[in-house]
Amino acid sequence: MIGTLVELARTFALLSLVSIGGINALLPEIHRQVVEVHGWMTDAAFANAFAIANASPGPNVILVSLIGWQVAGLPGLLVATLAIMVPSCALAFLAGRGMARFQHSPIVGLLRDALVPVALGLMLAAGISMMRTVDHDVPTVAISLAAAAFIYATKRNPLWVLGLGALVNIAVLHLP
Repeated sequence: MIGTLVELARTFALLSLVSIGGINALLPEIHRQVVEVHGWMTDAAFANAFAIANASPGPNVILVSLIGWQVAGLPGLLVATLAIMVPSCALAFLAGRGMARFQHSPIVGLLRDALVPVALGLMLAAGISMMRTVDHDVPTVAISLAAAAFIYATKRNPLWVLGLGALVNIAVLHLP
């Protein structure tokens, strides 16, 4: 159990240091570590944890807490949550202090502008990773692309798409 907790802490502390754009930007690497490298969860369990984390109120970092819970119960939840939060928060605090101190420097402005496409690219990779995890045929890929287009075009909350998806699932799978 101690070895598992140490591995949880190591995995999520390292991921924390590159979490530009939040947890969703790290999704492909979290998936790779949790499912492929460590085998802590299956693709389906990971997709379910992701869905629960996104439907829950509060930050999406709940995903890491759910993974920790799945792997090692309450101690795993605490270790994974602290490991993903503490390093990135400390780094953000120090970077914020430095940027405030040198806010008029052209290097700070350049760095700020350079991080925008990095964060957007990481978030796009996260969406593609989740599609690869759960979409295994043409209809499911089409549904995911339609959902993304709907959210982009209408600027609606993604929970509308989740609710509609749940209704479609009930209609298709449970009605005669």
